[in-house]
This record gives sequence, structure tokens and C-alpha cells, in this order.
Amino acid sequence: MSEKAIAKEEKINPIRLTDNNGIIKNPGDVYELDFSRESVVYAESRGFKLEDVPSFPVTGIANLFFYSFRKNHKSVAREKVDKLREAWGGIPESVLNRLFDLYNQAATANTIQVEEGSEKNGAATVEM
Repeated sequence: MSEKAIAKEEKINPIRLTDNNGIIKNPGDVYELDFSRESVVYAESRGFKLEDVPSFPVTGIANLFFYSFRKNHKSVAREKVDKLREAWGGIPESVLNRLFDLYNQAATANTIQVEEGSEKNGAATVEM
């Protein structure tokens, strides 16, 4: 992260993907690609590591795309998500970069605080 934390006003918007050919279900259906803490935990529990994507692009990009799909569309089978990605002919770099940003945003949400005095809040106090 270039800034130590992502401010709420800098929230990264999900990707909206339209299935023009009805590969998953109906032509024109729109799918939202995004990540949540739950979807990151799901990915990590299956051995996914974001830093491995550049080293293993064939499987890494396929997995990243599927896990981003899974957050909002759990009932869509992996096989159909893979067919949609393959029909696309490759993921544009801008989309891949956004997927990285969305993953990092979800992975660090409520995990890292950098504000002065953040050791104190209503729920807990930390002394160091």
C-alpha cells in the first residue's frame, strides 16, 4: 500500500462484469467481482497467496479471478467461471491490477491501523 492504510473515502470499487454470451447463465447477466475478509480467508485456506500470482500466472490469475467471483456469486461453479475467463481471451492488465487492489483492501480491512493513538478505543486499550 502506498499510503499506510486505505481511507474509507478511497475505497476501491468492485468490478462489474457482463456475461454477453450467457456462458454462466443468461446473456447480459452482470456479475460483481470483489473480495471480503470472508472470501480472502476462503482463498487463503485453500493455499492461495497473492504474492505467488506473478510467479505462477496461469494458475494464480485463474484462482484470483475465481475467488473474486465467489464473494457475491457462491453458487456459480468454478468450471463456468473458468469458461467465462477463457472466452474473454485473457484478463486485461487494468482488471488484474484492480483485483490485486480489491484483494489487498479486503485482506487489510480492520487489520492495520496507523492513526496516532489507535491503541485506545472503546473496545480495548493497548499499552506498549
